Amino acid sequence: MAVYLHSVTLDKGKCVGCTNCLKRCPTEAIRIRGGRARIIDEMCIDCGECIRVCLQHAKIALTDPLSSINRFKYKIALPAPTLYGQFKNLKDINSVPRGLMRMGFNEVFDVARGADIASRAVMERLKDPDCPQPLISSACPAVLRLIQVRFPELIDNIVDVRSPMEIAATIARKEFCEKNNVKPEEVGCFFITPCAAKATAVRTPIGHEKSAVDGAISMVEIYGLLSNQIRRGQTDQSDLNPDHRGSALGIGWARSGGECLAIGEEEALAVDGIEEVGKVLEAIENDRLPDLKYFEGLACAGGCVGGPIVFENVFIARNRIRKLVSELPKKNIEDAVSKEELDQLSSDITFDKPITPVETLKLDQDFNEALRKMDLIEEIRKKLPGLDCGSCGSPTCQALAEDIAQGFAREMDCLFLLKEKVSLMAKQMVEISELTREK
Repeated sequence: MAVYLHSVTLDKGKCVGCTNCLKRCPTEAIRIRGGRARIIDEMCIDCGECIRVCLQHAKIALTDPLSSINRFKYKIALPAPTLYGQFKNLKDINSVPRGLMRMGFNEVFDVARGADIASRAVMERLKDPDCPQPLISSACPAVLRLIQVRFPELIDNIVDVRSPMEIAATIARKEFCEKNNVKPEEVGCFFITPCAAKATAVRTPIGHEKSAVDGAISMVEIYGLLSNQIRRGQTDQSDLNPDHRGSALGIGWARSGGECLAIGEEEALAVDGIEEVGKVLEAIENDRLPDLKYFEGLACAGGCVGGPIVFENVFIARNRIRKLVSELPKKNIEDAVSKEELDQLSSDITFDKPITPVETLKLDQDFNEALRKMDLIEEIRKKLPGLDCGSCGSPTCQALAEDIAQGFAREMDCLFLLKEKVSLMAKQMVEISELTREK
């Protein structure tokens, strides 16, 4: 089994065991043991919800430092569409890639351009009468991981188109090498990321063997330096390759619903926020949305603009993206990406590896022992109050029963069972005391 390298991690020195993350984790991947949180790797989807709700800042996203670009002779920046919503009074959209080049990058390739190409590829998939219904967007790696963990029956519904980040990196490296006659290994592609899930997807891709991206740099880390470069370079009007720029629709992918708008499918649904996405996936799994043809699910509230490692407030950034898109030239996806161009890129934009379910709860290697533990879990669960309060350090009573059966917790971790036990012991002590006095 391949090792899954996570971006979301815990700073134990800051954790106080408050249970905020425990209650908000969509896959019940967190436990509180010994007064500290513990993340179960197999169940974590790197959605970043724990980062968002941790008041102690004990959950962090491991991304690559800006200095990591120096590992390569040539450096290509891949700015996510969300990056354009981070800056106040951005008068010229080209000032962002210009600023990145002044920071040390040799080339900038818009991930919004990758979004244009992905949109056209999805449109072609939707024309196939035999495609699964609904098709599910492959853009958000946290949602893909959620499907692997909680909704494995929907894996075949995931559209086999790589994320805009991967498409952009693949094309950018190939074009740079051809133009400058350099070797691919000399070129590093770095994604400017709004979320931890993308950083994880670079380390452990879903749907393909190896990522075309060499690192993911947090928007929070890059914001200050890039802001200074943008302010200093207002008069810099150096030409940038127009073929590397995304359309208004591609930049619109930063907001929830942007992908649906780009593909132009009427029977499409866009949902943001990992908890709400889970509800819709459950509805799809239970055939409660029979007319739905495409589902765009984004783990972060508001879409990628609401990522846990962005600088700007989600509502402000979303509004900036809306205004920016409205001011850019209008172009539909068929004009932005021709069918001929899409055919030429076909081998670079599709999955080359099947997506498989993730086994999260394996009670035991021995079948008979696993059955015994299943019976034990049911027996323990009946004793528990069913309040799912989280005070025991497990997110639900069912999870506590499973943890007890696995030897990771005790029945007395439940405060209600402990209270009953203490009350019974107190009553017994009183009875013993009375019997002693009578003698």
